Amino acid sequence: MPPLHTGPTLDGVVPFPPEYMTRYRQKGYWEDRPLISHFHERFERFADHVAVIEGGRSLTYRELGGLARRVACNLLDLGLRPLDRIVVQLPNALEFAPFYFGLQEIGAIPIMALPAHRYRELSQFVRLSGAVATATPVAGKDVSFTDLVNRVRAESETLRFAFVLGEGAPEGFLSIPDLLTREPRQHTPADLDSIQAELNPCNPAVFQLSGGTTGIPKLIPRTHNDYAFNSKLAVTVCDIHEGDVLLDVLPISHNLPLACPGLQGFLLLGGTTVLSQSGRPRDVFALIQRHRVTHIHLVPALLISWVNDPAAMTGEFDLSSVRVIQSGGQRMQPEIRLRAERVFPNATAQENFGMSEGLIMYVRLHDPADVRLETVGRPICPDDEVRIVDDDGHDVPDGEVGELLARGPYTLRGYFRSPEHNARAFTPDGFYRSGDLLRKHPSGNYMVEGRKKDLINRGGEKISAEEIENLILAHPSVHNVACVPMPDPVLGERMCACVMLKPGTSLTFDELIPFLLAEEIAKHKLPERLELFDEFPLSPIGKVSKKDLVPMVVERIERGAGRG
Repeated sequence: MPPLHTGPTLDGVVPFPPEYMTRYRQKGYWEDRPLISHFHERFERFADHVAVIEGGRSLTYRELGGLARRVACNLLDLGLRPLDRIVVQLPNALEFAPFYFGLQEIGAIPIMALPAHRYRELSQFVRLSGAVATATPVAGKDVSFTDLVNRVRAESETLRFAFVLGEGAPEGFLSIPDLLTREPRQHTPADLDSIQAELNPCNPAVFQLSGGTTGIPKLIPRTHNDYAFNSKLAVTVCDIHEGDVLLDVLPISHNLPLACPGLQGFLLLGGTTVLSQSGRPRDVFALIQRHRVTHIHLVPALLISWVNDPAAMTGEFDLSSVRVIQSGGQRMQPEIRLRAERVFPNATAQENFGMSEGLIMYVRLHDPADVRLETVGRPICPDDEVRIVDDDGHDVPDGEVGELLARGPYTLRGYFRSPEHNARAFTPDGFYRSGDLLRKHPSGNYMVEGRKKDLINRGGEKISAEEIENLILAHPSVHNVACVPMPDPVLGERMCACVMLKPGTSLTFDELIPFLLAEEIAKHKLPERLELFDEFPLSPIGKVSKKDLVPMVVERIERGAGRG
Protein backbone atom coordinates (compact mmCIF):
# COMPACT_ATOMS: atom_id res chain seq x y z
CA MET A 1 0.00 0.00 0.00
CA PRO A 2 1.38 3.47 -0.89
CA PRO A 3 2.23 5.80 1.98
CA LEU A 4 -0.75 7.67 3.38
CA HIS A 5 -0.60 11.40 2.79
CA THR A 6 -1.32 13.30 5.99
CA GLY A 7 -1.89 16.90 4.94
CA PRO A 8 -4.45 19.01 6.78
CA THR A 9 -8.14 18.11 6.61
CA LEU A 10 -10.50 20.80 5.40
CA ASP A 11 -12.75 22.08 8.18
CA GLY A 12 -16.40 21.23 7.55
CA VAL A 13 -15.82 17.90 5.80
CA VAL A 14 -17.51 14.91 7.46
CA PRO A 15 -14.94 12.05 7.44
CA PHE A 16 -15.63 8.40 6.80
CA PRO A 17 -15.40 6.37 10.03
CA PRO A 18 -11.94 4.78 10.52
CA GLU A 19 -13.19 1.21 10.22
CA TYR A 20 -14.70 1.96 6.80
CA MET A 21 -11.54 3.72 5.65
CA THR A 22 -9.59 0.60 6.57
CA ARG A 23 -12.01 -1.67 4.71
CA TYR A 24 -12.00 0.42 1.55
CA ARG A 25 -8.20 0.55 1.52
CA GLN A 26 -7.81 -3.16 2.12
CA LYS A 27 -10.15 -3.92 -0.78
CA GLY A 28 -8.22 -1.62 -3.10
CA TYR A 29 -11.05 0.86 -3.62
CA TRP A 30 -9.08 3.73 -2.13
CA GLU A 31 -5.51 4.13 -3.39
CA ASP A 32 -4.52 7.04 -1.11
CA ARG A 33 -3.12 9.32 -3.75
CA PRO A 34 -4.23 12.57 -5.37
CA LEU A 35 -6.84 12.37 -8.11
CA ILE A 36 -4.44 14.00 -10.59
CA SER A 37 -1.86 11.22 -10.16
CA HIS A 38 -4.16 8.78 -11.96
CA PHE A 39 -4.13 11.06 -14.99
CA HIS A 40 -0.38 11.68 -14.99
CA GLU A 41 0.02 8.04 -15.93
CA ARG A 42 -2.48 8.37 -18.78
CA PHE A 43 -0.99 11.64 -20.10
CA GLU A 44 2.23 9.70 -20.58
CA ARG A 45 0.84 6.33 -21.72
CA PHE A 46 -1.53 7.79 -24.34
CA ALA A 47 0.62 10.83 -25.13
CA ASP A 48 -0.20 11.08 -28.85
CA HIS A 49 -3.88 10.14 -28.58
CA VAL A 50 -6.44 12.92 -28.87
CA ALA A 51 -7.84 13.61 -25.41
CA VAL A 52 -10.35 16.42 -25.92
CA ILE A 53 -12.04 18.03 -28.93
CA GLU A 54 -14.19 21.16 -29.04
CA GLY A 55 -15.16 22.89 -32.26
CA GLY A 56 -12.16 22.83 -34.56
CA ARG A 57 -9.67 22.55 -31.67
CA SER A 58 -8.17 19.54 -29.96
CA LEU A 59 -5.60 18.53 -27.36
CA THR A 60 -3.55 15.36 -27.20
CA TYR A 61 -2.95 13.68 -23.87
CA ARG A 62 0.57 15.10 -23.82
CA GLU A 63 -0.70 18.61 -24.56
CA LEU A 64 -3.46 18.38 -21.96
CA GLY A 65 -1.03 17.23 -19.28
CA GLY A 66 1.49 19.95 -20.12
CA LEU A 67 -1.14 22.69 -20.17
CA ALA A 68 -2.61 21.53 -16.86
CA ARG A 69 0.84 21.84 -15.24
CA ARG A 70 1.36 25.27 -16.78
CA VAL A 71 -2.02 26.44 -15.48
CA ALA A 72 -1.13 25.05 -12.05
CA CYS A 73 2.21 26.86 -11.88
CA ASN A 74 0.59 30.12 -12.99
CA LEU A 75 -2.07 29.69 -10.29
CA LEU A 76 0.67 29.19 -7.71
CA ASP A 77 2.38 32.35 -9.00
CA LEU A 78 -0.85 34.24 -8.32
CA GLY A 79 -1.03 32.91 -4.77
CA LEU A 80 -3.55 30.05 -4.95
CA ARG A 81 -2.79 27.16 -2.64
CA PRO A 82 -4.03 23.65 -1.74
CA LEU A 83 -7.59 23.52 -0.34
CA ASP A 84 -8.51 26.91 -1.84
CA ARG A 85 -12.04 26.76 -3.23
CA ILE A 86 -12.86 28.05 -6.71
CA VAL A 87 -16.40 28.34 -8.12
CA VAL A 88 -16.07 26.95 -11.66
CA GLN A 89 -18.93 27.98 -13.93
CA LEU A 90 -17.51 27.23 -17.37
CA PRO A 91 -19.24 25.97 -20.53
CA ASN A 92 -18.26 22.87 -22.50
CA ALA A 93 -15.16 24.58 -23.89
CA LEU A 94 -11.74 23.09 -24.59
CA GLU A 95 -10.20 25.28 -21.87
CA PHE A 96 -12.27 23.53 -19.21
CA ALA A 97 -10.06 20.43 -19.23
CA PRO A 98 -6.63 22.03 -18.59
CA PHE A 99 -8.15 24.45 -16.08
CA TYR A 100 -9.88 21.64 -14.16
CA PHE A 101 -6.78 19.45 -14.09
CA GLY A 102 -4.63 22.49 -13.29
CA LEU A 103 -6.67 22.96 -10.12
CA GLN A 104 -6.17 19.27 -9.31
CA GLU A 105 -2.40 19.70 -9.73
CA ILE A 106 -2.27 22.11 -6.78
CA GLY A 107 -4.99 20.50 -4.67
CA ALA A 108 -7.38 23.43 -5.09
CA ILE A 109 -11.05 22.43 -5.03
CA PRO A 110 -13.45 23.35 -7.86
CA ILE A 111 -17.09 23.93 -6.96
CA MET A 112 -18.91 22.68 -10.03
CA ALA A 113 -21.51 25.38 -10.69
CA LEU A 114 -23.78 25.27 -13.74
CA PRO A 115 -23.77 27.80 -16.59
CA ALA A 116 -27.43 28.55 -15.73
CA HIS A 117 -26.68 29.69 -12.17
CA ARG A 118 -27.00 33.39 -11.48
CA TYR A 119 -26.27 35.86 -8.69
CA ARG A 120 -28.39 34.20 -6.01
CA GLU A 121 -26.70 30.81 -6.42
CA LEU A 122 -23.17 32.10 -7.05
CA SER A 123 -23.17 34.39 -4.02
CA GLN A 124 -24.27 31.55 -1.75
CA PHE A 125 -21.67 29.14 -3.13
CA VAL A 126 -18.96 31.70 -2.38
CA ARG A 127 -20.29 32.45 1.09
CA LEU A 128 -20.77 28.82 2.14
CA SER A 129 -17.45 27.58 0.79
CA GLY A 130 -15.26 30.60 1.53
CA ALA A 131 -14.20 30.53 -2.12
CA VAL A 132 -11.16 32.59 -3.09
CA ALA A 133 -11.87 32.64 -6.84
CA THR A 134 -14.46 32.27 -9.57
CA ALA A 135 -14.07 31.02 -13.14
CA THR A 136 -16.80 32.11 -15.54
CA PRO A 137 -17.32 33.19 -19.14
CA VAL A 138 -17.07 36.92 -19.74
CA ALA A 139 -20.74 36.89 -20.69
CA GLY A 140 -23.64 34.60 -21.54
CA LYS A 141 -26.52 35.16 -23.91
CA ASP A 142 -28.55 36.97 -21.27
CA VAL A 143 -26.05 37.95 -18.57
CA SER A 144 -22.74 39.70 -17.98
CA PHE A 145 -20.89 37.28 -15.73
CA THR A 146 -18.26 39.91 -15.02
CA ASP A 147 -20.94 42.25 -13.63
CA LEU A 148 -22.36 39.38 -11.60
CA VAL A 149 -18.95 38.41 -10.20
CA ASN A 150 -18.14 42.04 -9.34
CA ARG A 151 -21.29 42.22 -7.23
CA VAL A 152 -20.40 39.00 -5.41
CA ARG A 153 -16.82 40.17 -4.94
CA ALA A 154 -18.00 43.44 -3.38
CA GLU A 155 -19.88 41.48 -0.73
CA SER A 156 -17.33 38.75 -0.09
CA GLU A 157 -14.52 38.72 2.45
CA THR A 158 -12.75 35.79 0.75
CA LEU A 159 -13.02 36.28 -3.01
CA ARG A 160 -9.64 37.48 -4.36
CA PHE A 161 -9.48 36.30 -7.97
CA ALA A 162 -11.89 36.22 -10.88
CA PHE A 163 -10.92 34.19 -13.95
CA VAL A 164 -12.79 34.60 -17.23
CA LEU A 165 -13.06 32.76 -20.52
CA GLY A 166 -13.79 34.80 -23.62
CA GLU A 167 -12.63 37.77 -25.60
CA GLY A 168 -11.05 40.57 -23.59
CA ALA A 169 -10.74 40.11 -19.84
CA PRO A 170 -12.01 43.35 -18.24
CA GLU A 171 -9.98 45.20 -15.65
CA GLY A 172 -9.79 43.24 -12.42
CA PHE A 173 -10.24 39.89 -14.17
CA LEU A 174 -7.67 37.27 -15.17
CA SER A 175 -7.80 35.52 -18.55
CA ILE A 176 -8.03 31.72 -18.53
CA PRO A 177 -6.44 31.51 -22.01
CA ASP A 178 -3.49 33.50 -20.61
CA LEU A 179 -3.00 30.83 -17.95
CA LEU A 180 -2.59 28.30 -20.78
CA THR A 181 -0.11 30.33 -22.80
CA ARG A 182 1.93 32.34 -20.26
CA GLU A 183 5.16 30.84 -18.98
CA PRO A 184 5.18 30.70 -15.15
CA ARG A 185 7.62 33.11 -13.54
CA GLN A 186 8.24 31.54 -10.12
CA HIS A 187 6.97 27.97 -9.88
CA THR A 188 7.97 24.79 -11.68
CA PRO A 189 6.60 21.24 -12.00
CA ALA A 190 8.89 20.26 -9.12
CA ASP A 191 6.75 22.49 -6.87
CA LEU A 192 3.67 20.59 -8.01
CA ASP A 193 5.26 17.27 -7.11
CA SER A 194 6.06 18.58 -3.62
CA ILE A 195 2.48 19.81 -3.14
CA GLN A 196 0.97 16.51 -4.26
CA ALA A 197 3.21 14.56 -1.89
CA GLU A 198 1.48 16.36 0.98
CA LEU A 199 -2.14 16.27 -0.23
CA ASN A 200 -4.54 14.36 2.00
CA PRO A 201 -6.55 12.04 -0.30
CA CYS A 202 -9.45 12.14 2.16
CA ASN A 203 -9.90 15.84 1.39
CA PRO A 204 -12.28 16.93 -1.37
CA ALA A 205 -10.96 16.90 -4.93
CA VAL A 206 -14.26 18.37 -6.15
CA PHE A 207 -17.42 19.87 -4.71
CA GLN A 208 -20.46 18.69 -6.62
CA LEU A 209 -23.89 20.23 -5.97
CA SER A 210 -26.93 18.56 -4.47
CA GLY A 211 -30.45 18.73 -5.81
CA GLY A 212 -31.53 19.46 -2.25
CA THR A 213 -34.96 20.43 -1.03
CA THR A 214 -33.93 23.31 1.23
CA GLY A 215 -33.10 26.08 -1.21
CA ILE A 216 -29.65 26.65 -2.68
CA PRO A 217 -27.87 23.34 -3.42
CA LYS A 218 -25.64 21.90 -0.73
CA LEU A 219 -21.94 21.28 -1.40
CA ILE A 220 -21.01 17.62 -1.82
CA PRO A 221 -17.37 16.83 -0.97
CA ARG A 222 -16.03 14.20 -3.36
CA THR A 223 -12.63 13.13 -2.09
CA HIS A 224 -9.54 12.24 -4.10
CA ASN A 225 -10.01 8.63 -3.00
CA ASP A 226 -13.68 8.25 -3.77
CA TYR A 227 -13.81 10.31 -6.99
CA ALA A 228 -11.01 8.35 -8.64
CA PHE A 229 -12.72 5.11 -7.62
CA ASN A 230 -16.06 6.46 -8.89
CA SER A 231 -14.70 6.91 -12.44
CA LYS A 232 -12.61 3.74 -12.45
CA LEU A 233 -15.66 1.72 -11.44
CA ALA A 234 -18.02 3.40 -13.92
CA VAL A 235 -15.89 2.51 -16.93
CA THR A 236 -16.21 -1.19 -16.13
CA VAL A 237 -19.92 -1.38 -17.00
CA CYS A 238 -20.16 0.89 -20.07
CA ASP A 239 -18.22 -1.05 -22.75
CA ILE A 240 -15.45 1.53 -23.08
CA HIS A 241 -12.17 0.74 -24.82
CA GLU A 242 -9.04 2.61 -25.81
CA GLY A 243 -9.83 4.89 -28.74
CA ASP A 244 -13.56 5.18 -28.02
CA VAL A 245 -15.15 8.60 -28.35
CA LEU A 246 -17.54 10.23 -25.86
CA LEU A 247 -19.84 13.09 -26.83
CA ASP A 248 -20.56 15.39 -23.87
CA VAL A 249 -23.46 17.75 -24.54
CA LEU A 250 -24.68 17.99 -20.95
CA PRO A 251 -22.97 20.71 -18.88
CA ILE A 252 -19.53 19.29 -18.10
CA SER A 253 -19.79 20.34 -14.45
CA HIS A 254 -22.50 17.73 -13.86
CA ASN A 255 -21.34 14.53 -12.20
CA LEU A 256 -22.44 12.30 -15.12
CA PRO A 257 -20.51 14.00 -17.98
CA LEU A 258 -17.51 14.73 -15.75
CA ALA A 259 -16.98 11.45 -13.92
CA CYS A 260 -19.62 8.72 -14.46
CA PRO A 261 -17.62 7.75 -16.49
CA GLY A 262 -17.51 11.07 -18.34
CA LEU A 263 -14.36 12.98 -19.21
CA GLN A 264 -12.45 11.39 -16.34
CA GLY A 265 -13.41 7.84 -17.23
CA PHE A 266 -12.58 8.19 -20.92
CA LEU A 267 -9.19 9.70 -20.10
CA LEU A 268 -8.45 6.77 -17.81
CA LEU A 269 -8.92 4.34 -20.72
CA GLY A 270 -7.30 6.31 -23.54
CA GLY A 271 -10.51 7.59 -25.09
CA THR A 272 -11.46 10.94 -26.58
CA THR A 273 -14.10 13.36 -25.27
CA VAL A 274 -15.88 15.67 -27.70
CA LEU A 275 -17.34 18.71 -25.94
CA SER A 276 -20.36 20.46 -27.46
CA GLN A 277 -22.23 23.53 -26.30
CA SER A 278 -25.13 22.73 -28.63
CA GLY A 279 -27.69 20.00 -28.13
CA ARG A 280 -29.54 20.74 -31.38
CA PRO A 281 -30.16 17.51 -33.27
CA ARG A 282 -28.42 18.41 -36.53
CA ASP A 283 -25.39 19.78 -34.66
CA VAL A 284 -25.16 16.61 -32.60
CA PHE A 285 -25.64 14.28 -35.58
CA ALA A 286 -22.87 16.10 -37.47
CA LEU A 287 -20.47 15.65 -34.54
CA ILE A 288 -21.32 11.96 -34.25
CA GLN A 289 -20.60 11.44 -37.93
CA ARG A 290 -17.42 13.55 -38.00
CA HIS A 291 -15.77 12.08 -34.91
CA ARG A 292 -17.23 8.54 -35.03
CA VAL A 293 -18.71 8.96 -31.57
CA THR A 294 -19.21 5.68 -29.69
CA HIS A 295 -20.79 6.88 -26.41
CA ILE A 296 -23.19 9.67 -25.46
CA HIS A 297 -24.30 10.97 -22.06
CA LEU A 298 -27.72 12.62 -22.03
CA VAL A 299 -31.07 13.05 -20.29
CA PRO A 300 -34.31 11.67 -21.81
CA ALA A 301 -35.63 15.13 -22.71
CA LEU A 302 -32.63 15.65 -24.98
CA LEU A 303 -32.94 12.21 -26.53
CA ILE A 304 -36.63 12.79 -27.25
CA SER A 305 -35.78 15.92 -29.24
CA TRP A 306 -33.16 14.01 -31.24
CA VAL A 307 -35.19 10.93 -32.15
CA ASN A 308 -38.20 13.07 -33.15
CA ASP A 309 -36.18 15.37 -35.38
CA PRO A 310 -36.76 14.87 -39.14
CA ALA A 311 -33.00 14.41 -39.68
CA ALA A 312 -32.98 11.35 -37.41
CA MET A 313 -34.30 8.85 -39.93
CA THR A 314 -33.45 10.35 -43.32
CA GLY A 315 -30.05 8.73 -43.65
CA GLU A 316 -28.41 12.12 -44.08
CA PHE A 317 -26.12 11.42 -41.11
CA ASP A 318 -24.20 8.24 -40.37
CA LEU A 319 -25.03 7.43 -36.74
CA SER A 320 -23.85 3.83 -36.86
CA SER A 321 -20.73 4.41 -34.74
CA VAL A 322 -22.75 4.93 -31.52
CA ARG A 323 -22.70 1.85 -29.27
CA VAL A 324 -23.94 3.16 -25.91
CA ILE A 325 -26.44 5.90 -25.14
CA GLN A 326 -26.20 6.50 -21.42
CA SER A 327 -29.23 8.18 -19.90
CA GLY A 328 -29.61 9.64 -16.43
CA GLY A 329 -31.39 12.34 -14.50
CA GLN A 330 -34.93 11.11 -15.09
CA ARG A 331 -36.71 7.89 -16.03
CA MET A 332 -36.56 7.03 -19.73
CA GLN A 333 -39.82 5.63 -21.05
CA PRO A 334 -39.48 2.26 -22.83
CA GLU A 335 -40.89 3.56 -26.12
CA ILE A 336 -38.24 6.30 -26.26
CA ARG A 337 -35.53 3.76 -25.60
CA LEU A 338 -36.79 1.52 -28.40
CA ARG A 339 -37.04 4.44 -30.84
CA ALA A 340 -33.50 5.54 -29.95
CA GLU A 341 -32.18 2.10 -30.79
CA ARG A 342 -33.80 2.41 -34.23
CA VAL A 343 -32.31 5.86 -34.87
CA PHE A 344 -28.88 4.70 -33.66
CA PRO A 345 -28.87 1.24 -35.25
CA ASN A 346 -25.88 -0.21 -33.36
CA ALA A 347 -26.57 1.39 -29.98
CA THR A 348 -27.87 0.14 -26.68
CA ALA A 349 -29.68 2.65 -24.48
CA GLN A 350 -28.18 2.16 -21.01
CA GLU A 351 -30.15 3.67 -18.18
CA ASN A 352 -28.44 4.67 -14.98
CA PHE A 353 -29.69 5.99 -11.68
CA GLY A 354 -27.24 8.01 -9.69
CA MET A 355 -26.66 10.97 -7.49
CA SER A 356 -23.91 13.51 -7.11
CA GLU A 357 -23.77 12.33 -3.49
CA GLY A 358 -22.23 9.07 -4.70
CA LEU A 359 -24.15 5.86 -5.38
CA ILE A 360 -24.56 4.93 -9.05
CA MET A 361 -26.73 2.14 -10.45
CA TYR A 362 -26.38 0.96 -14.05
CA VAL A 363 -28.40 -1.37 -16.20
CA ARG A 364 -25.84 -3.84 -17.47
CA LEU A 365 -25.52 -4.02 -21.22
CA HIS A 366 -25.93 -7.81 -21.09
CA ASP A 367 -29.13 -7.69 -19.01
CA PRO A 368 -32.17 -9.28 -20.69
CA ALA A 369 -34.13 -6.93 -22.95
CA ASP A 370 -37.15 -6.75 -20.64
CA VAL A 371 -34.93 -5.89 -17.66
CA ARG A 372 -33.18 -3.13 -19.63
CA LEU A 373 -36.56 -1.70 -20.58
CA GLU A 374 -38.09 -1.74 -17.11
CA THR A 375 -35.32 -0.97 -14.63
CA VAL A 376 -32.66 1.64 -13.82
CA GLY A 377 -29.99 -0.89 -12.92
CA ARG A 378 -28.17 -2.02 -9.81
CA PRO A 379 -25.15 -0.75 -7.85
CA ILE A 380 -21.71 -1.08 -9.42
CA CYS A 381 -19.62 -1.88 -6.32
CA PRO A 382 -19.93 -4.96 -4.08
CA ASP A 383 -19.61 -2.63 -1.08
CA ASP A 384 -22.44 -0.32 -2.17
CA GLU A 385 -24.87 -0.87 0.68
CA VAL A 386 -28.48 -0.28 -0.33
CA ARG A 387 -31.58 -0.41 1.83
CA ILE A 388 -35.21 0.18 0.83
CA VAL A 389 -37.13 1.29 3.92
CA ASP A 390 -40.61 2.37 5.01
CA ASP A 391 -41.50 5.59 6.82
CA ASP A 392 -40.33 4.10 10.10
CA GLY A 393 -36.92 3.14 8.72
CA HIS A 394 -37.67 -0.59 8.53
CA ASP A 395 -36.55 -2.59 5.50
CA VAL A 396 -39.43 -3.49 3.19
CA PRO A 397 -39.77 -6.89 1.48
CA ASP A 398 -38.36 -7.20 -2.04
CA GLY A 399 -40.81 -5.81 -4.57
CA GLU A 400 -42.35 -3.26 -2.22
CA VAL A 401 -41.78 0.49 -2.54
CA GLY A 402 -39.65 2.33 -0.02
CA GLU A 403 -37.06 5.06 0.34
CA LEU A 404 -33.56 4.34 -0.93
CA LEU A 405 -30.80 4.57 1.70
CA ALA A 406 -27.19 4.29 0.53
CA ARG A 407 -23.74 3.88 2.06
CA GLY A 408 -20.46 2.92 0.44
CA PRO A 409 -16.90 3.74 -0.64
CA TYR A 410 -17.86 6.64 -2.91
CA THR A 411 -21.01 7.94 -1.15
CA LEU A 412 -20.57 10.97 1.08
CA ARG A 413 -20.95 10.95 4.87
CA GLY A 414 -22.13 14.54 5.11
CA TYR A 415 -22.65 17.76 3.18
CA PHE A 416 -20.03 20.47 3.61
CA ARG A 417 -20.59 22.74 6.62
CA SER A 418 -24.25 21.67 7.01
CA PRO A 419 -24.47 19.93 10.42
CA GLU A 420 -28.19 20.59 10.94
CA HIS A 421 -29.12 19.31 7.49
CA ASN A 422 -26.81 16.32 7.90
CA ALA A 423 -28.65 15.30 11.05
CA ARG A 424 -31.78 14.86 8.92
CA ALA A 425 -30.17 13.59 5.72
CA PHE A 426 -28.20 10.69 7.26
CA THR A 427 -29.10 7.84 9.57
CA PRO A 428 -27.09 7.50 12.79
CA ASP A 429 -25.08 4.67 11.18
CA GLY A 430 -24.17 6.73 8.12
CA PHE A 431 -26.71 5.80 5.45
CA TYR A 432 -27.64 8.68 3.15
CA ARG A 433 -31.40 9.21 2.95
CA SER A 434 -31.84 9.78 -0.79
CA GLY A 435 -35.52 10.75 -0.72
CA ASP A 436 -36.05 8.57 -3.81
CA LEU A 437 -38.70 5.85 -3.78
CA LEU A 438 -37.57 2.57 -5.36
CA ARG A 439 -38.49 -1.07 -5.39
CA LYS A 440 -36.44 -4.12 -6.18
CA HIS A 441 -37.17 -5.93 -9.43
CA PRO A 442 -37.07 -9.76 -9.47
CA SER A 443 -33.89 -9.51 -11.59
CA GLY A 444 -32.06 -7.80 -8.72
CA ASN A 445 -32.18 -4.44 -10.49
CA TYR A 446 -34.24 -1.54 -9.15
CA MET A 447 -37.18 0.49 -10.40
CA VAL A 448 -37.81 4.14 -9.56
CA GLU A 449 -41.31 4.80 -8.25
CA GLY A 450 -41.16 8.48 -7.26
CA ARG A 451 -39.64 10.43 -4.40
CA LYS A 452 -40.23 11.64 -0.89
CA LYS A 453 -38.16 14.80 -1.31
CA ASP A 454 -39.97 17.95 -2.32
CA LEU A 455 -38.30 18.33 -5.71
CA ILE A 456 -39.43 18.98 -9.25
CA ASN A 457 -37.35 16.99 -11.75
CA ARG A 458 -37.34 19.17 -14.86
CA GLY A 459 -35.47 17.29 -17.54
CA GLY A 460 -32.96 15.95 -15.02
CA GLU A 461 -32.44 19.26 -13.19
CA LYS A 462 -33.71 18.92 -9.62
CA ILE A 463 -35.49 22.10 -8.45
CA SER A 464 -36.24 22.74 -4.79
CA ALA A 465 -39.92 23.56 -4.36
CA GLU A 466 -39.14 25.20 -1.01
CA GLU A 467 -36.65 27.64 -2.54
CA ILE A 468 -39.18 28.92 -5.09
CA GLU A 469 -42.02 28.93 -2.56
CA ASN A 470 -40.02 31.16 -0.23
CA LEU A 471 -39.41 33.63 -3.04
CA ILE A 472 -43.07 33.68 -4.12
CA LEU A 473 -44.19 34.21 -0.52
CA ALA A 474 -42.38 37.55 -0.59
CA HIS A 475 -44.82 38.84 -3.22
CA PRO A 476 -47.25 41.29 -1.58
CA SER A 477 -50.31 39.58 -3.08
CA VAL A 478 -49.47 36.06 -1.93
CA HIS A 479 -51.00 34.55 1.19
CA ASN A 480 -49.74 30.98 0.68
CA VAL A 481 -48.04 28.96 -2.04
CA ALA A 482 -47.23 25.37 -2.92
CA CYS A 483 -45.07 24.47 -5.91
CA VAL A 484 -45.87 21.06 -7.36
CA PRO A 485 -44.80 19.02 -10.39
CA MET A 486 -47.07 18.75 -13.39
CA PRO A 487 -46.43 15.95 -15.89
CA ASP A 488 -44.70 16.76 -19.17
CA PRO A 489 -44.12 14.31 -22.05
CA VAL A 490 -40.62 15.63 -22.83
CA LEU A 491 -39.12 17.00 -19.60
CA GLY A 492 -40.91 14.56 -17.32
CA GLU A 493 -42.07 17.34 -15.01
CA ARG A 494 -42.51 21.08 -15.01
CA MET A 495 -43.28 23.32 -12.05
CA CYS A 496 -46.71 24.72 -11.29
CA ALA A 497 -47.03 27.45 -8.64
CA CYS A 498 -50.29 27.00 -6.73
CA VAL A 499 -51.12 30.26 -4.97
CA MET A 500 -53.67 31.54 -2.47
CA LEU A 501 -54.02 35.33 -2.70
CA LYS A 502 -54.55 37.86 0.04
CA PRO A 503 -58.07 39.39 0.06
CA GLY A 504 -58.57 42.10 -2.52
CA THR A 505 -55.37 41.33 -4.49
CA SER A 506 -54.61 39.78 -7.85
CA LEU A 507 -51.67 38.06 -9.54
CA THR A 508 -51.07 36.83 -13.07
CA PHE A 509 -48.42 34.53 -14.47
CA ASP A 510 -46.99 37.43 -16.46
CA GLU A 511 -46.61 39.41 -13.23
CA LEU A 512 -45.11 36.53 -11.24
CA ILE A 513 -42.23 35.71 -13.59
CA PRO A 514 -40.63 39.20 -13.62
CA PHE A 515 -40.95 39.26 -9.83
CA LEU A 516 -38.96 36.01 -9.60
CA LEU A 517 -36.44 37.07 -12.23
CA ALA A 518 -35.64 40.07 -10.05
CA GLU A 519 -34.34 37.53 -7.47
CA GLU A 520 -31.67 36.52 -10.02
CA ILE A 521 -32.13 32.78 -9.95
CA ALA A 522 -31.37 30.26 -12.69
CA LYS A 523 -34.13 30.43 -15.28
CA HIS A 524 -34.79 26.69 -15.28
CA LYS A 525 -36.15 27.14 -11.74
CA LEU A 526 -39.01 29.42 -12.84
CA PRO A 527 -42.58 28.06 -12.57
CA GLU A 528 -44.17 27.38 -15.93
CA ARG A 529 -47.75 27.64 -14.77
CA LEU A 530 -49.72 29.54 -12.13
CA GLU A 531 -52.91 28.23 -10.59
CA LEU A 532 -54.95 30.24 -8.09
CA PHE A 533 -56.78 28.50 -5.26
CA ASP A 534 -59.22 29.72 -2.62
CA GLU A 535 -57.91 27.03 -0.27
CA PHE A 536 -55.45 24.16 -0.31
CA PRO A 537 -56.16 20.52 0.53
CA LEU A 538 -54.62 19.64 3.88
CA SER A 539 -53.11 16.45 5.27
CA PRO A 540 -54.43 14.93 8.51
CA ILE A 541 -51.81 16.89 10.45
CA GLY A 542 -52.75 20.19 8.82
CA LYS A 543 -49.97 20.55 6.22
CA VAL A 544 -50.63 21.40 2.59
CA SER A 545 -51.22 18.08 0.81
CA LYS A 546 -49.22 18.32 -2.39
CA LYS A 547 -50.15 14.80 -3.40
CA ASP A 548 -53.78 15.99 -3.57
CA LEU A 549 -52.84 19.26 -5.29
CA VAL A 550 -51.16 17.52 -8.22
CA PRO A 551 -54.30 15.79 -9.61
CA MET A 552 -56.23 19.04 -9.15
CA VAL A 553 -53.67 20.84 -11.30
CA VAL A 554 -53.74 18.04 -13.89
CA GLU A 555 -57.53 18.27 -14.06
CA ARG A 556 -57.35 22.03 -14.69
CA ILE A 557 -54.75 21.48 -17.42
CA GLU A 558 -57.01 18.94 -19.10
CA ARG A 559 -59.90 21.43 -18.94
CA GLY A 560 -57.68 24.05 -20.57
CA ALA A 561 -57.94 26.34 -17.59
CA GLY A 562 -54.22 27.07 -17.32
CA ARG A 563 -52.43 30.30 -16.64
CA GLY A 564 -48.98 29.83 -18.09
